[in-house]
Amino acid sequence: MTNYAIIVAGGSGTRMGSAIPKQFLEINGLPVLMHTINTFHNFDASLQLVLVLPEDQIAYWQDLCQKHRFSVAHAITPGGATRFESVKNGLQLVKEPALVGIHDGVRPFVSPDTLKRCYHHAKALGNAIPVLDAFESIRQIEEDCSKALDRSTIKLVQTPQVFHTDCLLPAYNQPYTPLFTDDASVVEAYGRTIHLVAGNRENIKITTPFDLVLAEAFIKAGFEESKEEEEDEVPMNNA
Repeated sequence: MTNYAIIVAGGSGTRMGSAIPKQFLEINGLPVLMHTINTFHNFDASLQLVLVLPEDQIAYWQDLCQKHRFSVAHAITPGGATRFESVKNGLQLVKEPALVGIHDGVRPFVSPDTLKRCYHHAKALGNAIPVLDAFESIRQIEEDCSKALDRSTIKLVQTPQVFHTDCLLPAYNQPYTPLFTDDASVVEAYGRTIHLVAGNRENIKITTPFDLVLAEAFIKAGFEESKEEEEDEVPMNNA
């Protein structure tokens, strides 16, 4: 069975305060998106990589690939008006049966162990998504007041979210709804139970200038997976 990674990079530079879309900003001399693609390629060179970009950014990306002599093979397809549509476009390039990981293009620090957990458990269970414990106290807003929540019942969701095509493809034939906040919510709406595995804390989504500072620090420190997240699965009843 073939393994795929669909890397979705449709962001702008608005929250970054930059005219350059965040996926093209450089860390350690290389665009964020190239770091992300390298992470998947270095994990498994046999992965079929599909990059989803806004159509008006494809030529710019190809110029960057020439400039940086970026040679990791990947297919490119235009994105849509929503992330749902962009992922659906990427799935057009997938040949089933397959395992498909869907990943944010601005998460270059997903660890090899997290990737291994996601693909391994998706193969066994049909899907797997990486999550972290909520370390901060959490409050829920209710009209003009708020109340504390039990953070032990909360998980912070990351990518890649990995699925077998037997559930992913029909799930993406559903009509779009704003309740689809990620790929797991799409597959869950199709009636499948979502399985959780441990992520890694460095797997941040780079969206603000502060995130860029963290990214540079990770690289200078020599990025490694946090030891505290090395457990094989998240101890929950659906994992």
